[in-house]
Amino acid sequence: MYPPISLLKIRAAAGFGGLLLVLACLRAGAAPPGVASIARLLKPYDTHWTTPGGGPSASMPVGNGAIGLNVWTEKNGDIDFYIGKTDSWSNWPAGANYGLMKLGQIKIAITPAPLARHHHFVQDLQLYKGQIVIREGHGDRAVQIRLWVDANHPVIHVQVRSARPVSIAAHLIDWRAKPGYRGAPDTIVPGLKRRIIWYHRDSRTNIAAVKNLTFGALIQAAGCCNKNAKNLQSTAPHKNFDVSIYPLTATTATAPEWVAMLRRQARHLAALPVAGALRADHRWWADFWHRSWVFVTGDKMAQRTTRGYVLQRFVSACAGRGADPIKFNGSIFVVADSWHNNGPGSPPGVNADFRIWGGQYWFQNTRAIYWPMLKAGDFDMMKPLFAMYYRELMFNQPLVRQYYHHGGSYIAETAPFYGGIPDITPQMKCVYTTRYYTPILELSMMMLAYYHYTGDSAFARKTLIPMATLGLEFFDRHFPRDARGKLLLQPDNSIEEFWSVSDPAPDIAGLHAVLVGLLALPPSLVNGSLRRRWQKMETELPPLPIGLKNGKKVLLPYTGPQTAPRHNMENPELYAIYPFRLFGLGRPHLKLAENTFAARKYQMTGDWFEDAIEAAMLGRTALAMKDVSFNFTDKSARMKFPAFWAKINDYRPCEDDGAVGENALQEMLLQTAGKKLLLLPAWPANWNVYFKLHAPQRTTVVARFENRRLVYLKVTPASRRADVVVYQPHIVHE
Repeated sequence: MYPPISLLKIRAAAGFGGLLLVLACLRAGAAPPGVASIARLLKPYDTHWTTPGGGPSASMPVGNGAIGLNVWTEKNGDIDFYIGKTDSWSNWPAGANYGLMKLGQIKIAITPAPLARHHHFVQDLQLYKGQIVIREGHGDRAVQIRLWVDANHPVIHVQVRSARPVSIAAHLIDWRAKPGYRGAPDTIVPGLKRRIIWYHRDSRTNIAAVKNLTFGALIQAAGCCNKNAKNLQSTAPHKNFDVSIYPLTATTATAPEWVAMLRRQARHLAALPVAGALRADHRWWADFWHRSWVFVTGDKMAQRTTRGYVLQRFVSACAGRGADPIKFNGSIFVVADSWHNNGPGSPPGVNADFRIWGGQYWFQNTRAIYWPMLKAGDFDMMKPLFAMYYRELMFNQPLVRQYYHHGGSYIAETAPFYGGIPDITPQMKCVYTTRYYTPILELSMMMLAYYHYTGDSAFARKTLIPMATLGLEFFDRHFPRDARGKLLLQPDNSIEEFWSVSDPAPDIAGLHAVLVGLLALPPSLVNGSLRRRWQKMETELPPLPIGLKNGKKVLLPYTGPQTAPRHNMENPELYAIYPFRLFGLGRPHLKLAENTFAARKYQMTGDWFEDAIEAAMLGRTALAMKDVSFNFTDKSARMKFPAFWAKINDYRPCEDDGAVGENALQEMLLQTAGKKLLLLPAWPANWNVYFKLHAPQRTTVVARFENRRLVYLKVTPASRRADVVVYQPHIVHE
């Protein structure tokens, strides 16, 4: 065993390696030469289909952050879509394969069918405007259908514009009423004349968080009346129809109360001018795309990488502003045929509510979606994550007191949206997540980063400091001290890989990183008493475990003889690099980190595997480029949309594939070390790029690298330009 490295020196500044480019030749503030508008740069990455049909697996997504649609066109021209929502929980949200449900499926039929005689068809996802436009038929039979979910209000719009008068029908497809459905059916409100109302309310639960939870929607359209409870039909042909759908999730004492609430909401939203709402919706999406961007060119793989980055960010935006965070296993875009085999051997009851790994949030998978939101400047989409885990931490606090008779709290690696932790007795057999305490440390690290990026002092006072304090108190009270007075993390998991070991590297790295970050907060946020408690705990932390592998010093997964059996495919010793950032470019002991990465047991990419991120953080350009390219082209063969990623460990469409790709691509372009901004630290010389990314201290960096030269750089505020260190991009050999 080698002597430990003192991580209390992590605050010290370090030198920077790499060949540096000269900044003096760059003119700050000048417009990037030859660069068109963001709308024009986005245009090549719009999704453009010319063939209808294929069912739900041939759907494309659109949404407003809380409500999402899977939209597809049948061969006869009918428009179908599922409605997903971030808070439409079943009566058993921790269920093995169910939990977050769809609101339903809608079919819009046009008569005469535009595709009956003229087979001209185009379906476009227009990214800059956040909408889907479908064009069917030709000439006097041409029909255009615009689908969009209002970015500022909970309403879905389907706007039909025809060259000649047509009739329309809107149908509610109620698959939960079919024989064999496992669960309570939906309720369709009877006796309505000009609207459809349906809801799902399953009273078979004793879980307080979902008791009396009801979700559903109302459909109405001017010039349409009910054919029956599930069908609206136009009363006469017209050239224009506007179908509006108003979803609602709410907890009410009775179903009629929920229906009354839905009616009031629909009346209020229906009174808003649609044209004005559409303009405001387009402004929201324009502002979103101007927050940040990454456009890579140079070869086909560069173009595909850009497409993957752009589309993944769009998919996250469609689901990232709801009441609850994005689900890693399909988000709100799972479909009935996401399963790999719908024939013999498929799980029973596979439908649009089904997803492998069920309704629980798995922190290690979920965090991958949220780290890249920092550099993208998508801070609004991070708030649901922090809010959910705040609720969980507070829910778990009395459970910690009840089970372990001490203060503090933590969040379980796997838990439903309302929280919960197991009562771990000494006799309990440990499994993958039993003694897995790392998530509260990583969440605290993410919240620290959020504060440094945004400067939001209110967030620090009300969310970051209370949550981080509870997490640290749990570690401080839950574990004993050894003979040297150091915190002894035993028994403790080294994530899911090693169970009930001593002083696991992820938790040690997390404790060091979080305490250093908290102690660096300004005195206006932290009182003296709390600061002294943190300082004392910092002096009691054990060192990271270090050993020898192939004759080189490396970080180890836990302290002591490395004899514990492995149970997963993870490299816990690398948590000191990502997510806890104790090692990396511009930081002390880079060689130790490089040796550890080179000696890692598992070398994998795709899904939640972290090689791409760690390679970028260590300046391993060729490997980062290779892995990022894989992540952004790992499309599901079963699904048509190019950013519905394949299933490796999660479920289609896997959100981790694209999210890890986002994170790694950003790290290839911009990293931070202390106050320094490391520009192009792992960038291939044969890829051109134009990007805008965010950094701590409310900083943005806009740069253009072209033909192996940095031709434009603008840092805002200008005072931060002095902190930029530009690395010479590396030539990558195929």
